[in-house]
Amino acid sequence: MLLPLLQVYPNAKFSLFVLNLRFVLTLVSALCGTVVFAANGGLKTHILFGDTTRVDSPAAQKDVGDLLHTIFNKKGHKADQDGVRKINLSVVPTLGYTLSTGFAAGLSGVATFYTDSKHAGEESVVNAQLFYDSHSQQTFITQSNIWALNHQIKFVTDLRATKYPDVTYGLGSSSTELKADNINFDYIRFYQTILKKVTTNFYAGGGYNLDYHFEITEEGNIDNSVSDFKRYGETSSSRSSGYNLTLLFDSRTNPVNALGGFYANAVYRDNLKALGSDAKWSTIQLDVRKYFKLSQHSNNVLAFWSYTWLTLSGRQPYLDLPSVGTDTYNNTGRGYAIDRFRGKNMLYLESEYRFGITKNGLIGGVLFGNLESYPRNVITNVPKLIPAAGTGLRLKINKLSNTNLCIDYGIGTDNSHGVFVNLGEVF
Repeated sequence: MLLPLLQVYPNAKFSLFVLNLRFVLTLVSALCGTVVFAANGGLKTHILFGDTTRVDSPAAQKDVGDLLHTIFNKKGHKADQDGVRKINLSVVPTLGYTLSTGFAAGLSGVATFYTDSKHAGEESVVNAQLFYDSHSQQTFITQSNIWALNHQIKFVTDLRATKYPDVTYGLGSSSTELKADNINFDYIRFYQTILKKVTTNFYAGGGYNLDYHFEITEEGNIDNSVSDFKRYGETSSSRSSGYNLTLLFDSRTNPVNALGGFYANAVYRDNLKALGSDAKWSTIQLDVRKYFKLSQHSNNVLAFWSYTWLTLSGRQPYLDLPSVGTDTYNNTGRGYAIDRFRGKNMLYLESEYRFGITKNGLIGGVLFGNLESYPRNVITNVPKLIPAAGTGLRLKINKLSNTNLCIDYGIGTDNSHGVFVNLGEVF
């Protein structure tokens, strides 16, 4: 999940000191978080290293734990001595201040493991975040992809509970900051999907989706005009409840940080009043990713991502409409605040070049660019494209799961820019 550390707009006053403070505190917190696990020797583990001569093998890489052991323990990284691991756990505490959140503290964690007794095959992933800030934003998110029955079944779970003062800017690709509308709400999400293996790398299944917003209040547009939320149909709560049908193809080498492979996920969602939904409506989400490893002598990767979110029928609640940063992992739109753009449909493209800075993989970098649009009709409307681009640093937190701390700076239109942090690659 992408965490925006600082988002700046033309009408907002900010201090570069604030930006630098949060940046430094995040890095220090990441190091301190790794110290905790390094001091305790890490978790008992059971992953076979394999060919240690490969550039992408753990023995050829270095992470923050190795750096700390080099400084404080000449015997080396305990993980290298053990040679095997059952669970790879990365935890990054964050502490800082931004104009949009006030003082904030939280934890982000990623755990990867194998459910197979031979500790091989498909890798399961659990991702969790917990944040609290002085503006009363409270967020708990846990997402998991867990394999079972010899990799024949995959359980995909997304559970969230948030109390989140938010800012929306109306509908469409041409919204402006003059239409900024402060909206407060509590939110509960429960998505559960079960997939069955059909053939190599291909899975099919279905599940249940619930989005429940309540205690919704708004302050109105800052220019005193009627907000799109009010025009659309203001409500104090909204419930979307329905089933999903899912197709998945996944040949990625690593779900946390892929060095190659292809990923395609299609999710059809149909919300029904019989299941407790306020209204009947349906959507489809198409998530496609491709990774090209550019050389056998490095881990440099060129990655492409397409995310399409279309309304097929009905009228979903305003807060359930497609918007920036509300994709499955909240990672679209680096360069813009969450919910900066919103509409009936969402078209999104992104490309990223990932490269090493140090030969041992401890520090890397990225260059990225993205385009998005929110047309009312994808067939008759010529989409207005909203660009953004940026660069970032990567710090290897866990070499066994290939998990990086990602710190990016993105620039969008209308002087929109900000710093974004993620534990694990954005896509």
